[in-house]
Amino acid sequence: MAILDYDNDGWPDFLFSNDTQPNKLYRNNGNGTFTEKAVVAGVAFSEDGVARAGMGVDTFDYDRSGNTSLIITNFSNQMISLYHNEGKGLFVDEAPRSDVGRASLLTLGFGCFFFDYDLDGWPDILVANGHIDPDIQKVQANVKFAEPPHLFRNLGGGKFAEVTKTAGAEFAGARVGRSVAYADVFNDGRLDVLFTTNGGAPKLFRNVAAAGTANHSVRLKLAGTKSNRDGIGAVVKLTTADGTQTQMLRSGSSYLAANELVLTFGLAGATKADTVEIRWPSGTVDKLGAVQAGQTVTISEGKGQAGARAFAK
Repeated sequence: MAILDYDNDGWPDFLFSNDTQPNKLYRNNGNGTFTEKAVVAGVAFSEDGVARAGMGVDTFDYDRSGNTSLIITNFSNQMISLYHNEGKGLFVDEAPRSDVGRASLLTLGFGCFFFDYDLDGWPDILVANGHIDPDIQKVQANVKFAEPPHLFRNLGGGKFAEVTKTAGAEFAGARVGRSVAYADVFNDGRLDVLFTTNGGAPKLFRNVAAAGTANHSVRLKLAGTKSNRDGIGAVVKLTTADGTQTQMLRSGSSYLAANELVLTFGLAGATKADTVEIRWPSGTVDKLGAVQAGQTVTISEGKGQAGARAFAK
């Protein structure tokens, strides 16, 4: 399940990925009721009208269009769904025309999320893969039980490139992956990832992708007062000379996992965010001026910056 405001009306909507059944998209009517819109929105089925094996799900404005899009993992021979939000309540699956679809045709995806692993300001995609049948290769020679993950680097302009093999031999190794989550475990401003393995040990991978580069980041920890204390549901817009990034703080999605409740923004070469705007679930709006990179900033609802912690050197 993923929470998103796909029509930008200020009311959170719900997306459910459903295994062998049509996905469901519930539009929030703003009066305590919801209307199911998946078919008319274009996210219920594949492009050829087939209900796929929806499992992991995440949502993000990955191309800075101002609209939040969707990724859903599916079974082998179905490829990942990358539903781009076209606005006006309509999504189009871009996966068949991109590396996201071509690289994932034979893999079986579970956990997935958008995150900016190289801190260039464009959210990338990570997917945990692993089949459910240990003997699948006896039936389909090209499909494996243990599979490498997918790491798709966001190239901007709505394009992604499969870069798993460049992320380290251990990271790119085959495993029966299931859930995956991220957090800045080492307080260095980069998001590390934890995989669980079906029948095996979990794997924690430290992110060194942006180490030694000129890319910076800033992390925002929200503290609600009128809203819930973690700030879940708050929408943050961060602007630099390179443009505006938007993130909603959510308690989870992916698959059987929850990420840390801190928002990480890659700033590329910028050393600060020019402006930060937080729209809290209560309706309160906080606006901050320049926020320096290299730190985790705590923002209190209605009060602004309440503290900061520098990244470890």
